[in-house]
Amino acid sequence: MKKRVGVIGTFVWDVIHGRDARSVPVEEWGGITYTLSGLDAGLPVDWEIVPILKVGSDLAERAREYLRTLKHIAPDAALVEVPYPGHRVELRYLDDERRTEHLTGAIPAWSWLALKQLIDESRLDALYVNFLSGWELDLETTQLLRQHFQGPIHCDLHMKVMAVQADGLRTFRPIPNVAEWCACFDFLQMNEEEMATIAPDSMSLAATALAAGVSCLLVTLGKRGAIYVANAGFDTICDLPPRGGLSTSPRGGMGALGAVRTALVPAVNVNGSGDPTGCGDVYGATYFSRMLAGDKLGDAMIAAAVAAARNVGHRGATGLAAHLRGELSLK
Repeated sequence: MKKRVGVIGTFVWDVIHGRDARSVPVEEWGGITYTLSGLDAGLPVDWEIVPILKVGSDLAERAREYLRTLKHIAPDAALVEVPYPGHRVELRYLDDERRTEHLTGAIPAWSWLALKQLIDESRLDALYVNFLSGWELDLETTQLLRQHFQGPIHCDLHMKVMAVQADGLRTFRPIPNVAEWCACFDFLQMNEEEMATIAPDSMSLAATALAAGVSCLLVTLGKRGAIYVANAGFDTICDLPPRGGLSTSPRGGMGALGAVRTALVPAVNVNGSGDPTGCGDVYGATYFSRMLAGDKLGDAMIAAAVAAARNVGHRGATGLAAHLRGELSLK
């Protein structure tokens, strides 16, 4: 039997303005599709993807068609169709990295009872959480998920640090209970702006995260690459302390001797202009895929940097997994 990684997030239909000054607005998949594409390209052959995803009825059939294009999708994969309008985002690029976003849609958050049933039925070995609406999980549900699920959990905080104004504009907001959120995950990812929203500086955030049980904190820096801060003794997925039994120690805080490690992994140079949409999602998905494959932390980061650079050369998520694998795309 293949190993299984579950994915929690949100399907989003994007309308993108200003990505290319010479072109009209582009409509295409966004949101969790970039994560799914990165996992599909980066996972080893003995892993498969199990979506734990809600989708609005207006986008449901289109989302199912997208899933059928993925090589690693589990044979029993099924979306939870809900009678609400699906999430749609209008993006307006200000430059290569800065943009504004307006969100519409009304997909509700997961309740613990509904989520627990899917987690149990899915027989997961690992879990990837990407906050793309920002309210997929509240803190209580996430804490219950962490207590219930024994495998490694990667989290991209992403839109958890964004509020949605009355007109749909997304704006940054601090996260209360930062340490409690950190305690729910083994791997924690965010970008530079998101980090600045929830902590006064990177070192205080790293101290909070690692003390709470995060084994590796990853911060993407756009064109400058990404930095990581890893707990003492952590280098591969096998170094995660086990859960279960009577131990009450946090997963990343088992008392390993030595100092924490940190490093900057430079970005791969991209010649010419391209599409930066989804680079962070592809980065995190590739990084976690390679960790699940048994790679060392530094090697997984390098593979993620290569994938993110390759993502810049592709427009949208349709055909992206094949592009990341280096296959010819018919798009």
